[in-house]
Amino acid sequence: MNFKIITKVIVFVVIVAGASFLSYQAGIYVGQENILRTPPLQIINQDTGKPQGADFAIFWEVWNKVSYNFLDKTKIDYSKMVEGAINGMLKTFDDPYTVYFNTEQSKSFDEELSGKYEGVGMVVDIRDNQLTIVSPIKGSPAEKAGLLAGDKVLKVDDKETADLSIDEAVKLIKGPEGSEVKLSIMREKWSQAKDFTMKREVIKIPTLEWEIKGKDNDIAWVKIYEFNQILTEEFTKAALEIQKSKAKKLIIDVRNNPGGYLEVAQNVAGWFIKKGDIVVIQDSGQEQGKKEYKSGGIALFNSYPTVVLINKGSASASEILAGALRDQNNVQLVGEKSFGKGSVQEQLDLSNGGSLKVTVSKWLTPKGYSINKAGLEPDVKVDMPEQGSATTTDPQLDKAIEILSNIK
Repeated sequence: MNFKIITKVIVFVVIVAGASFLSYQAGIYVGQENILRTPPLQIINQDTGKPQGADFAIFWEVWNKVSYNFLDKTKIDYSKMVEGAINGMLKTFDDPYTVYFNTEQSKSFDEELSGKYEGVGMVVDIRDNQLTIVSPIKGSPAEKAGLLAGDKVLKVDDKETADLSIDEAVKLIKGPEGSEVKLSIMREKWSQAKDFTMKREVIKIPTLEWEIKGKDNDIAWVKIYEFNQILTEEFTKAALEIQKSKAKKLIIDVRNNPGGYLEVAQNVAGWFIKKGDIVVIQDSGQEQGKKEYKSGGIALFNSYPTVVLINKGSASASEILAGALRDQNNVQLVGEKSFGKGSVQEQLDLSNGGSLKVTVSKWLTPKGYSINKAGLEPDVKVDMPEQGSATTTDPQLDKAIEILSNIK
């Protein structure tokens, strides 16, 4: 099955991005002659034969002068110089998702996407230039340690994360089962950072659970943990069981759900949104234009009063589903502002065995609202109690039940 992937980053092993999670290809020319001879076609100045606004002469002048004049010649590594130049170029875009993988990193990335999950079990992303926890995974070392969505990761084993890409940070955090990692965490209401030492484990990601709620047993609460490949089947089973139950109202809970496959979110939306109506719009800029992804489902739950629960850990595919249900079915969103991961990446293979991950588009809700960075504001804002407080209640879920209970 060919799934478009919505990017996300999963620390238990890697980026599972996705997100859309990604497919990738292209080429790079290494060496002075090749670079000068093969500039990108789209920026060629036809009069001079040189890239517009780019003078490679100064680049090679610096290259040659530093190679000749630098004192300690043992520290000159031309491969690292090329790699550093590439990374420096990509950093000018100020986009944490556009990154270069060398051969070793690219191989590691591919292995991680194959399903080896060892780490502390949390999803991370870059927010305001700082490595941030999107969501801890249920039952993981990160959740057991008390880490929360929105926590800032300042250090990994005394290595500061400020200048690290997502992929570099993930590489530091992941590791073999049984080994330990120390994270320096800063939370919004704390006056100073705290250290958390966790033992890495093999992470098992739950997919979906549901149960009947409400005093009249007429509300089905459906918790979606991730939009993975098996969710379509799992949601179908749950939907058919819910249809046979007394439930005539729904709570879709995507709190701490970091996303997953676009097609899976589209399939789930099809249970609510009428066939042919827009689920999400992919905006690829002026040259590529916009592409609409529409519902192809039977909209079995279109008439069911529904509430969607979101929080800081709701990202990517979760935001696509929540935004679609609000725009198309006037569904209320309850909880906290979502994460705001609404960009799409492609991974392009390079001739040296490495790869390049590039942001190519962004997601818009059916009414044209851009999810990226802005996130989704809830219609009914409800904060959760602080971690470690005496209460064990879930005020967000309680509010959703209250809203639906008042609908007759």
